[in-house]
Amino acid sequence: MPKTMKEHWDSVYSSQPVTQLGWYEPQPTPSLQLIERCGMDKQEAVLDIGSGASTLINALLEQGYENIYALDISEIALQKARAELGAEKANRVQWLVEDITQPAKAFNLSEIALWHDRAVFHFFTDPQQRQDYLTTLLRVLRPGGYVILAAFAIGGASKCSGLDIRNYDTESLTQFLGSDFKIIESRQHTHQMPSGDLRPYVYTLFQRRKKS
Repeated sequence: MPKTMKEHWDSVYSSQPVTQLGWYEPQPTPSLQLIERCGMDKQEAVLDIGSGASTLINALLEQGYENIYALDISEIALQKARAELGAEKANRVQWLVEDITQPAKAFNLSEIALWHDRAVFHFFTDPQQRQDYLTTLLRVLRPGGYVILAAFAIGGASKCSGLDIRNYDTESLTQFLGSDFKIIESRQHTHQMPSGDLRPYVYTLFQRRKKS
């Protein structure tokens, strides 16, 4: 019987140390550089999609961000993240265990200033999944808010963690978000996996247009 997405990711995070996972990065430098460009107040709300056991949450806490939501479909991934942070830091983060295409808690958020997604969106190969994702994004992100989308670049790997993905470039991500958003920056980044293999990414920063 095929695994559900939750079962798949729980299994992935249970099977090996976080530092051996292909997408692990000791320092989330590209994301931090784009977040810095947003020029946000540290009290504004940040939602990290597919947060897993990412090092981004710790980096944001260290920089003084006070209103962080970490969302992942895998409870095991978030448990590992909390353990790595330690109780004091973990208690300063809101942890959401759910599928961003079928959210319950996240759908009730509002006034999110930054939506950050490194390598989740590209797993949504079904058009309905992408539409559900966009519906949630548009509901929770405030006008003038920012979106960082990072995905496997066109010409790069077509699978990740045994699952098919869709490859993107700046144009296709811009088209996906639509006219409500303007592109602020796009960059290519090559991620070196713990195995030594290389994975080309496209990183994009968008801003939602303010209502006139």
